[in-house]
Amino acid sequence: MKCCVGMTVLIAALSPGLAASAADENADSQKQKELRPASERFASPDTDEIPDFRRLVVPVIGKLGCNSRACHGSFQGQGGFQLSLFGYDFKMDHDGLLERVDLETPADSYALHKATLDEPHRGGKRTEKGTWEYNVLLKWIAGGAKNVDLENSPTFERLEVTPSELRFSKAGETVQLKVVAVWSDGSREDVTCMCRFQSNDDQIADVSKTGEVVNQQAGDTHIVAFYDNGVQPIPVIRPVTDTVGEKYPKLATKTKIDGLVIEKLAKLGVVPSDVAGDTEFLRRVTLDMTGTLPTPQQIRDFVADANADKRARKINELLETPAYAAWWATRFADWTGNSDDQLNNVTPVRAQAAQDWYEWLRARVEKNVPYDRIVEGIVLAKGRQGDEDYLEYCASMSEIYQRNSEASYADRETMPHYWARNNFRQPEDRVIGFAYSFLGIRMQCAQCHKHPFDAWTMQDFHEFKNFFVHTTFRNSPGAREGAEKLVTDLGLDTKLRGNDLRRQITPLLAQGKVVPFDEVWTRKVEPARETNGNNRRRQQNNRGGNQPREARLLGESEATDLSQFEDPREPLMAWMRSNDLMAKALVNRVWAAYFNVGIVEPPDDMALANPPSNKPLLDYLTQGFIDSGYDLKWLHREIANSDTYQRTWVPNDSNHGDQRNFSHSIPRRIPAEVALDALVAATSADDEFGKMLTDVDRRSISIASAGSRYNENRQNYSLSVFGRSIRESNCDCDRSEQPSLLQTVFLQNDQDVYRLIDQGRGGWINQVASELGMRQTRTAGSAGNNSERQIARAETQIRQLKAELKKAKKADDEAEATKVARRLEFAEKQLARLTGVDKADDKASATAQSANDAEKIPDIIRRTYLRTVSREPSADELERTVAHVKSSENQLDGVRDVLWALINTKEFIVNH
Repeated sequence: MKCCVGMTVLIAALSPGLAASAADENADSQKQKELRPASERFASPDTDEIPDFRRLVVPVIGKLGCNSRACHGSFQGQGGFQLSLFGYDFKMDHDGLLERVDLETPADSYALHKATLDEPHRGGKRTEKGTWEYNVLLKWIAGGAKNVDLENSPTFERLEVTPSELRFSKAGETVQLKVVAVWSDGSREDVTCMCRFQSNDDQIADVSKTGEVVNQQAGDTHIVAFYDNGVQPIPVIRPVTDTVGEKYPKLATKTKIDGLVIEKLAKLGVVPSDVAGDTEFLRRVTLDMTGTLPTPQQIRDFVADANADKRARKINELLETPAYAAWWATRFADWTGNSDDQLNNVTPVRAQAAQDWYEWLRARVEKNVPYDRIVEGIVLAKGRQGDEDYLEYCASMSEIYQRNSEASYADRETMPHYWARNNFRQPEDRVIGFAYSFLGIRMQCAQCHKHPFDAWTMQDFHEFKNFFVHTTFRNSPGAREGAEKLVTDLGLDTKLRGNDLRRQITPLLAQGKVVPFDEVWTRKVEPARETNGNNRRRQQNNRGGNQPREARLLGESEATDLSQFEDPREPLMAWMRSNDLMAKALVNRVWAAYFNVGIVEPPDDMALANPPSNKPLLDYLTQGFIDSGYDLKWLHREIANSDTYQRTWVPNDSNHGDQRNFSHSIPRRIPAEVALDALVAATSADDEFGKMLTDVDRRSISIASAGSRYNENRQNYSLSVFGRSIRESNCDCDRSEQPSLLQTVFLQNDQDVYRLIDQGRGGWINQVASELGMRQTRTAGSAGNNSERQIARAETQIRQLKAELKKAKKADDEAEATKVARRLEFAEKQLARLTGVDKADDKASATAQSANDAEKIPDIIRRTYLRTVSREPSADELERTVAHVKSSENQLDGVRDVLWALINTKEFIVNH
């Protein structure tokens, strides 16, 4: 082969014409090898060809719909006849069909009579006599109805589709696809007539059963061809404007990302939006990177900075903040499934395992540990470190949980809680969860049948599963004897088990005692032993159990001998480093966090039938991430420094409909933890707001876990309103960032929001009151033992009565105004009793300060805008809000109104 390549190069160098001739001859040779479509070869039953069961019969059955979920491919089959769903269990399908064929008189076969409706068939007529599909089945039966010999048959390699990209110019245009299957022996066959086709967006382009694609409207999507184990997407593009080719403007491309994005946009005739202004950029990048609003002072300093590199410096600055580590540790906790509900009883201390998990992740994000090493610390995790025996392991773990201990779980080499979860004990659950977490693929379909949208078969799933069966939680070697010794030393009854034992040892642990801990451990797979001197396949025996000694990695043809490794998970981790699946999944998830949409969307469905919207972009970032040594900060910088990320959300005439090609920023509701922290920041005094990037331990972005217990307090309820991840399945869909009516009601009326606005010391309104020389009239913190709920109700009633009074006065309804005024006076007195503040005294204070405060109000309004929507108010906004504050009976109430109104704008709750 190398010789042939060398000769081709030499011929090209000596004579370009001769080289072209040789290439044409080679192409002709390939064409001669290519089998014509089965629809032509079997148009007549007179052909001598005997159809291959795998290449022809199973695809025809699929084409006719016989092995679909609604027919014989269902889990219970139909009419006593079952086929494998989507057809990849050849033995099952062959055995089932063999009972329904007549080898002596093929045309009398029951299977053919059913398909042609000569026999009653609930599925209806699937084909006519004499069609090529009928002839394929007839000739197969006449040839002996043989199954495929998988061991001695060529394997499927790939699909080749022409054209490889579809370019349309107007609605109604059609293109016929041609699909060629290539096998390992070099044989090629036109399989267009046997393919299954789908459009990923039939409003852009639709495809017929025969592979004819018709354009519907402008935009881009993919047509996907399916045959055997092949899944091949074909890009479809129709420009949305006539600004293509020479008409497309010459645009600057600051980074490689920008070049690859604009290359795709140019095909679509889409011109990207301008780069965002400083305040828009700063708000977006600070929220995305650290889950934090920028402070008013940070905004003013950034806008005033005239240096050209200030954005790059800001990105580097944010990457060094504790808030960056806290927020991205939370994202990793989402993706890996850190949930209190699933970690019940993993440690003697309730809810501690989830905190361990989070702190372990946060420490590594903060130190910028390479991503592959973070994954390795999870995939190869075990309880004991180094040469620890069981008692030493318990001693080191007990030290971590003792009061005032300097030891930290984050210092442990690995993070075994991932393997100890209640929903991660069975091998099947582990395959599904592992694939979600680290590969971004959905394997659950392949558990029972061939994956309908990917290359994975049921055999792939179950042979891959064998990597996960040897790792166990509890019952480790030496644990039983060691635990009994520790329990005895503690003076407890050795018969205590479960919660009874846990209740006894938890307080002892806090006192500094060493207590027993369960652990994650992995059984060493022993080499094969011959049985009775024979060389036949030996029994799969390991510690008396049925433990497999072989497993097969996804996409690999050869099995791995697990007995060759100290830890049978080692080849799994090595395989993840040897390909780009792990890196690609992480790159896509991080990109989606910055853009609200992945290059592959949804981000955890990287199936072959769900291709990237921009494959060169994903490939570039993936390879760059690998080449950087899996440097997470490299990835953040590469994305955030691009003009693509920094573009404004404001669309232009060409890109207003773009949701997946990154021509402008997509406004999106900020995540739950960030939303609640933003409320805290916006309502806090300047000094408290300024600590948000550094003091993160009490912030929502640092809450370790999720689950049903997670909703037991008010803060957690608030987060659930905004869709914090429930972490039930590792699926990215466990988190919701969709807006809802409940969120609107929460921001407008919930007592938690009013308590934040009206907080005393440390609150923004309290700071404004101090600046104005006034006394804060609504301070939940001053309520003493009075119910905050009573105060909130009284405040709400006063606001409503003021609105009613204003309405009555405007209508010149003197009687109604008098009545409402009396009720308002009573309500204000009631509030004064609850808060200990005399309204009359406060009114006098407000009157005395009114003239002196007039000049301060505009600056207070500007700062209120900066702390909520991260920008200065427009001239009109400033004029109207200042007028409202000055016209208010109490100017502090007027500022409070403005703060409440801004918190309830879409601009506040949306990152743009």
